[in-house]
Amino acid sequence: MAQTKKARASRDMPRVHPKAAAIDIGAKIHVAAVGPDRDSEPVRTFNTFTDDLHRLADWFSRCGIRTVVMESTGVYWIPIFEILEQRGFEVMVVNARDAKHVPGRKTDVSDAQWLQRLHEYGLLRASFRPQAEMAGLRSYLRQRERLLEYGAAHIQHMQKALTQMNMQLHHVVSDITGVTGLLIIRAIVAGERDAAVLASYRDRRCHSSVETVRQALVGNIRDEHIFALTQALELYDVYQAKVVACDRQIEAILKRLKNSVPPPASRLPANRQKGRAPNAPAFDARAALHAILGVDLTQIHGLGPYLALKLVGECGTNLAAWPSAKHFTSWLGLAPHNKISGGKVLSSKTRRTSNRASALLRLAAATVGRSDTALGAFYRRLSARVGKAKAVTATARKIAVLFYNTLRHGMSYADPGAAYYEERYKQRVLNNLQRRAKSLGFVLEPVEAGGTPEVVS
Repeated sequence: MAQTKKARASRDMPRVHPKAAAIDIGAKIHVAAVGPDRDSEPVRTFNTFTDDLHRLADWFSRCGIRTVVMESTGVYWIPIFEILEQRGFEVMVVNARDAKHVPGRKTDVSDAQWLQRLHEYGLLRASFRPQAEMAGLRSYLRQRERLLEYGAAHIQHMQKALTQMNMQLHHVVSDITGVTGLLIIRAIVAGERDAAVLASYRDRRCHSSVETVRQALVGNIRDEHIFALTQALELYDVYQAKVVACDRQIEAILKRLKNSVPPPASRLPANRQKGRAPNAPAFDARAALHAILGVDLTQIHGLGPYLALKLVGECGTNLAAWPSAKHFTSWLGLAPHNKISGGKVLSSKTRRTSNRASALLRLAAATVGRSDTALGAFYRRLSARVGKAKAVTATARKIAVLFYNTLRHGMSYADPGAAYYEERYKQRVLNNLQRRAKSLGFVLEPVEAGGTPEVVS
C-alpha cells in the first residue's frame, strides 16, 4: 500500500530536472547526492581537496548528471562551483532559507538528499550570479572596497598620533589625506618640526589661513608618537598603491567589455557633477560605463560614476535575470514582504537583507535627500511623515526602478525638479479633498488672496 501511494505521488508531480544532483557544502567534506535511479550508491562523501573535487565531477558525469544545486555556505562553495561550471554542468546556488529542511533528524546525508529532491522537482530558485567577466569585475570592486576600509583605519591611526602630540591638524583641514594634510604629515615624518615651515605647505584652496594652520601645528612632539604616525602613513600608502593596482584590473575588464559590444548610439551627455568624488577610480568610470551600456546612469540623481560602477558590478549590464522592475526591487529587499493568512495581511515590512546593491541604493537615497530634485522632495516629504528610515527605503526603491528602466529599456531620465513634484503633490491632495467633500455633500471654494474664509456653522 505504501509503495502504491509513493508511486502515485511520483506520477502526480512531474520531475522538472530528472538529471539533477545536489551537494551539501562543508569546510572539510562535501556530501553529494544523485537520484536513486542513477547509481547504486546515490550519496557519496568527498574531501575538499582539488583532486577530490574533480573525482566528484567525474562521478556526476558517469551518472549522467546535467544540473547541480548547492547552498551558498560561506565561500566554501566557490571552488566546487567553478570546477563544475568549467566541466560543463549547469550549477545553481540557492539561498539556504529557500531549502530549509522539514523538522526531523538533520544530517549531511539527509540535507543532500533533500536538496536533490527539491531541485529534481523544480522547487528551488537560483541565486543571481553574473557571468564570468562580470563576476571578475565584481570581485575586483569588492576587493577595492576592502582595501579602502583597511586604509581608512590607518587614517584614524594618523589622526590619533597627531592628537596625542596636540597637533590639531584635523581641525583646520577638512581631510588630513588631502593635499595640505598629506604634505604636512609627510614633512613631519621626514623630520620637520618648525610649525611655520609646516604651515607653508598649505594649499591655496585650504579655507584656513596660514596663521591658523601654524597655531594648530604647535605640539608636544614625542618619539613614540612620531613612530606611530610614520607606520600609519606607510601602511596607508601601501593600501593606496593596492587600490591603484585594483583600478588597473577594473579598467582592463571594462575595456574588454567595451570591445565586445557595439559603440553607443548617443553621445555622452554633459556631466552633472563638478569635481572628483572621494575614493573614485583613477580612470573615467562614467565614460567607460557609457561605452558599454549605451546610457549614462549618472543622469539619475544620487548615482555618481563610482556608485554606478559598483551597482553594475553587482547586478550586471542588462538585468535580464529580472523580468520586471518589481522582481528587481523584490530581490533587493526594497519592496514590501507581505505575509498574508486567512485573507489578512499580518506584516508588510521589507525583509532584512545583506544585499550589497541594496546598501548602495540606500546610500544614494540618503545623498539625494539633500538635493533640490524631485527625488529629494519625495524623500523630505516622506521623511516628515513616516521617518527617515522608511523614507530612505522608499527613495532607494524609486532609484532602483529608474536604474532598472534605464539599463533594461534604455530610458532617458530627466529630473522634473522639486517644484514640479511639490505642485503635483499639492494637486493630488486637493483632488482627494474635493472628492471627500463631494461625498459629504459639500463643495470646496478657493479663498482669494488676502481674503478671510467664511465660517459656516
